[in-house]
Amino acid sequence: MENAFYPLVFRQKYIRRWGLMRNLTTETLSEHSYEVAVTAHALAVIGNALFGRGYDTGRVVLLALYHDVQEVFTGDLPTPVKYNDPGIRKSYAAIERKATDQFLSKLDGALVPEYEALLKLDDGNDPELCRLVHAADKLCAYIKCVEERKGGNGEFRSAEKSTAAALDKYGLPELDWFREHVLPAFECDLDELQSRG
Repeated sequence: MENAFYPLVFRQKYIRRWGLMRNLTTETLSEHSYEVAVTAHALAVIGNALFGRGYDTGRVVLLALYHDVQEVFTGDLPTPVKYNDPGIRKSYAAIERKATDQFLSKLDGALVPEYEALLKLDDGNDPELCRLVHAADKLCAYIKCVEERKGGNGEFRSAEKSTAAALDKYGLPELDWFREHVLPAFECDLDELQSRG
C-alpha cells in the first residue's frame, strides 16, 4: 500500500486562513503551523530558562507542527463561526476527530502510534505542552493582527482586541514574558529590527 499521509500533510500549503477577513498578506496553513512551532518552542525555552519549567522543547515543536493538520480535510473554519454556538463547536470537534482518523488511516499500521500521539492533541496527551501550543496558536493569531494593522489594514482591529483579551487569560509566565519582551519588536520595521539587540 502506498503511504498517502505525508503527501496529504504537504497539502497544508493550499489551505488559506482568515477566510472571512480582507488580508494584505495571505497566510497558508503551512506558514501558520511553522510559526506556531517556532512560537511554542520559544515559550518552552523561555519557560525552562527563566521559570524553571521542564518542558520537552522537541516534543512541543512536533505537537505545534501537526496541531491543525486536520484542516487539510476540513478547511479553516473561521473562529467566529467555530465558537459562535456550542452545538457548532461540538459538531466541528466530531468532524475534526473524523479527519484525524482519516489521516491516521493513510499510515502503515506500525507508524500509527507515533502520529496518533501528535494528531490527537486534545485527548489528554501532554496537557502542559498542549497548553503551550494553544497559547502559541493564539499568540500567532495576535501577531497576524498586528502585522495586518501595521500594513494599514483596519480589518483586524476587533480581532486584535479580542485575541489580546484571550491571551490575558492564560496565566502562563512564559507567555507574559514573551508579550512584554518580544511582542513590541513586531511593531518594528526591518531597519529597526536590525538595530535592536
